[in-house]
Amino acid sequence: MTTDTVRVEKADDAGQRQAAGTKRRWRASEGGVLNVFSHAFLILWALMVGVPLLWAVWSSFKTDSQILGSPWSLPTHLHFENWVRAWTKANIGQYFLNTFVVVGFSTVGTMVLGSMAAYVLARFEFPGNRFVYFLFVGGMAFPVIMVLVPLFFVLKNMQLLNTVPGLVLVYIAYSLPFTVFFMTAFFRTLPTSVAEAALIDGASHSRAFFQVMLPMAKPGLISVGIFNILGQWNQYLLPLVLNQGETKQWVLTQGLADLAVQQGYKGDWSGLFAGLTIAMLPVLVVYAVFQRQVQAGLTAGALK
Repeated sequence: MTTDTVRVEKADDAGQRQAAGTKRRWRASEGGVLNVFSHAFLILWALMVGVPLLWAVWSSFKTDSQILGSPWSLPTHLHFENWVRAWTKANIGQYFLNTFVVVGFSTVGTMVLGSMAAYVLARFEFPGNRFVYFLFVGGMAFPVIMVLVPLFFVLKNMQLLNTVPGLVLVYIAYSLPFTVFFMTAFFRTLPTSVAEAALIDGASHSRAFFQVMLPMAKPGLISVGIFNILGQWNQYLLPLVLNQGETKQWVLTQGLADLAVQQGYKGDWSGLFAGLTIAMLPVLVVYAVFQRQVQAGLTAGALK
């Protein structure tokens, strides 16, 4: 190898190292710019979501004159009587209890039926399996407003209109498509060897499901359960049409809408904000307590 050849190879190596260094610096600068924009967007989104919530909370501790006179100032004193007035005189306590009962029963029913259907669709092959699965998927894209009239007459013919059981059944049907879609994908990520071992040991399919596979699917159950609770707790259109009976049977969204109309004329804005805060607190507490489980459930399928 001549001296000129060695010099050419060294020059090529130096050029390659320089090009690689330039590429790494370009990627680092590109990643830094993307990082800045993503963080700026997240901060803007947090402000858009968080500021109205905080404003509603601190307005619930102010008097009407303070809300109208200085809406953005912090309360000078905490007026807890606003919460008491909203809970008792505005019947928020009764609406809260009704919502808790309806959402509790509908969430349990949705999780039991949805997980059973999802397990069958994920683990058993039978004619029409994919057709049934895509029916559930299509149900997520079907606007609920298009089924309000048929639902009204179905519940009326079944003597379930303006009743808690009727509303619970509708909530279950409303939440099943997403639950089946989510849990089907989750059950497919679980190992089949565990269920097969249980069947070999003499367990029935139902026992293998409830005692083996369902506990293994706990992260997914918690995640989809939280989403169902949030969706059903904030549901307004369905109870507005299907629960038009006495006010003592109303759910929280109906009561808040009626409270907004009444308090708007009375000028009791502090009571209105107190009612809104009471309605928000359970949802925030549930998500704050189970946020780790929700994140674990959403990423479990990818990790497996």
